[in-house]
Amino acid sequence: MAIDTAAVGTESPELTVEVERGRLSLFARTIGESDPVYTDPAAARAAGHPDLPVPPTFLFCLEMDRPSPWAYLEELGIDPRRILHGEQHFTYHAMAHAGDRLTFAARVSDVYSRKGGALDFLVRTVEVTRAGEPVATLTTVLVVPGAVP
Repeated sequence: MAIDTAAVGTESPELTVEVERGRLSLFARTIGESDPVYTDPAAARAAGHPDLPVPPTFLFCLEMDRPSPWAYLEELGIDPRRILHGEQHFTYHAMAHAGDRLTFAARVSDVYSRKGGALDFLVRTVEVTRAGEPVATLTTVLVVPGAVP
């Protein structure tokens, strides 16, 4: 079953989260980040940051804090257990730090098929802002296997 192109423009409710220092530090250690700027507030301040900076891919983790992060797929009739991660792209506009309140506004930005409908692609764009100012744009491409001919 092909994803209905009418899904383009579908928005998820906005999510606002506060970036927690302890969670940032844990994430940095988990990904093997050895620069103390990401784990030690004093080192971050010495490097000119107001607090621990957000590591590059951490925004994706925060966006997954939604009460039901896959609800938008289910609303489109897509079984989240069948999706494949196709691509992740980040465009940064400003640094984010521990203590920031970030708002995530997500929408389906494209839907298309390939391989004669055997593969559907759903593109989701998330605008991340702080006090209304752009921080980052997150783009995810999900692959949804269609009916096998």
